[in-house]
This record gives sequence, C-alpha cells and structure tokens, in this order.
Amino acid sequence: MAATHAAAFTQSRPWTAAEFTALLDSHLTFVVGDAQCFAMVRVVVDEAELLTIATHPDHQRQGLARAVMTAWRDIAAQRGAETAFLEVAADNTPACDLYKTCDFTICGNRPGYYRRQNGPAVDAILMRQALSAHK
Repeated sequence: MAATHAAAFTQSRPWTAAEFTALLDSHLTFVVGDAQCFAMVRVVVDEAELLTIATHPDHQRQGLARAVMTAWRDIAAQRGAETAFLEVAADNTPACDLYKTCDFTICGNRPGYYRRQNGPAVDAILMRQALSAHK
C-alpha cells in the first residue's frame, strides 16, 4: 500500500508502511482493493470515514477507484455505518470528480489544510453521503 500511495500522492507526503500498519492494528479500520487501487476506511459507531484512497498511476482511468468506492461503502454499511465522510484537497480535480459522481456532497471546508511542497497550502473539502442513498 505504501508504494502505491507514494506513486499516487506526488503533491503531498505519502503515508509510510508503518503508518498503514498502525492504522490497520485497529479493528475499526479495513482496506478494500489491491496493489493497483485500494481504499482504507474507519467505521466508528454509525459513521464511516474514508482515510485514504490511491490508484497507482499505471492503473488510473480504468474504473478501479469507482469499484473500490462502491466496495468500501457496502462494507461500511454492513458494519453499521449510516453516513460516510471524506476530505479531499481542493486541487485534486480527479478525486473531487470521482466523489461527486459517487453522490458525495460538500459539507464543509478546512482552509489551508494540505501543505504543498512547491506552493501554498490547499483547502480540504469535506464531503458526506448517507449510505442509504448509496444502495
């Protein structure tokens, strides 16, 4: 996962293998997908949070992320989540487009949340979806 994340996240610091391992130590966190494309999600009570999603650049634009989005929402609903949340960098147009086509709606903004190595910080757009609407 760390290698795919590093290949996909070139404008911000990718997560390390140790960070992935630490998150997966919790029974609340799960992963859907494979080395080409995966999503890591945490479900707490009735809320699911997409922690990260990454598609290796060699496999982008093949529908993998859309399939992973469907899979994690199904699993989250099975685990009792009623609402799904995520945040995305405002300048990440492909991800913003994906989330909109998956029926997520904007519910907030965190100004200057994402630091960029070669430029100013970028806002985080907060999005949500009722998982009953996903079915």
